[in-house]
Amino acid sequence: MSGGNFSIQPIGRFAGASQPVKRPKEIACFSYDENHQFHLDDSSLKYYYTPQLGADLSKGFESFQKQDDSTDEHLHSLLRAIIALEEEQGKRIDANVVTWRGMMTKIMAAPFEKLDGFIEENHAYKMASRSQESRPSKPRRGPPLEVMQYWGNLLLSLSLPPCTVMLSHLTQPYPGYKFETLATLPAPWAETSRDFIEDRENHIVNNKEQYCSVVRTGIGKTILCLGGEVDAIWDAKPQEKGRPINWVELKTSAEIRNPGDMDNFHRKLMKYWIQSFLLGVPRIIVGFRTRDGILVDVSEVDTQGIPQTVNSRPNPAWNADMCVNFAGEFLEWLMATINDEGVWRIRRRPQDPNIEVFKVEETGHGEIISDEFKNWRIKLALRDQEGT
Repeated sequence: MSGGNFSIQPIGRFAGASQPVKRPKEIACFSYDENHQFHLDDSSLKYYYTPQLGADLSKGFESFQKQDDSTDEHLHSLLRAIIALEEEQGKRIDANVVTWRGMMTKIMAAPFEKLDGFIEENHAYKMASRSQESRPSKPRRGPPLEVMQYWGNLLLSLSLPPCTVMLSHLTQPYPGYKFETLATLPAPWAETSRDFIEDRENHIVNNKEQYCSVVRTGIGKTILCLGGEVDAIWDAKPQEKGRPINWVELKTSAEIRNPGDMDNFHRKLMKYWIQSFLLGVPRIIVGFRTRDGILVDVSEVDTQGIPQTVNSRPNPAWNADMCVNFAGEFLEWLMATINDEGVWRIRRRPQDPNIEVFKVEETGHGEIISDEFKNWRIKLALRDQEGT
């Protein structure tokens, strides 16, 4: 097969009870330090602590230590974590699909995001056009989505680092990072000085430091291995691996002043819910800001309760079960379509009712996987042969 089209419309065919979903379980993790250097540990894990209302979310922008996103990171750091896991277990992971959470967020949201396309384009164009993508009234071009089959796994590369989830049209970047700085501690409260806690508004904002969780989950018949940034933890990670973790997702949004603002917030809740649902994050903390960027309220949102909240309003803008069912059917179709070597591309033009899949390279791996991962899988295969 040389590819094909998957039709998003009519979305009514995805209505009904949700396909089976496997609870996300953390199987590995890694960190980026304050210089964005990779570490195979949880050293960058942050702890939630209530931020002070009245803080200016624009304060300190001139000293912002911003991660340089002008280069693609592909799946390399996620694959490094998988190598360590497979080395520990002595076998390949059993996932059908390996990708960043951001990729799955775009797929799950596709039935209700008519303007949000993902098309092939070079990285320079993506960077140059990013400011245009932030305007919600216009079609938005996303980054190229490339996929390949390798040793039993479909590897989907979003060509974006894990912290970038294509939400630039929902929030301005800096206030969100400032809110994270205000709402997190580098250690549990009892181990943090009072001076540090009270001086958080003056701390330099640095988005190079990230904790990334790697989870095993599943939608329908597809087992997924997903990597994504987690903002903070509510209490502490359990000692037993695979147990539910009280993660916290941090968001900022304009304060709700009228019914139109409420409608906009409910549309945002789709991406909030999908992101947290995919990594097993039970709690979302939303910081509401004035138009001038002053933090005026902090609200706790139960991830599991979001779909019911949205459905309780007349003419809901989206439906969680339909997002899950769409993703389940699309992933099953994708696995059947990518049945040959080479590099394939997933494309959806803005406002197009179809998702296209087609081959762009007959052989090779493009830049989807690293030499380190290729060499590791060869080594693991040889080890398996020696053991039989």
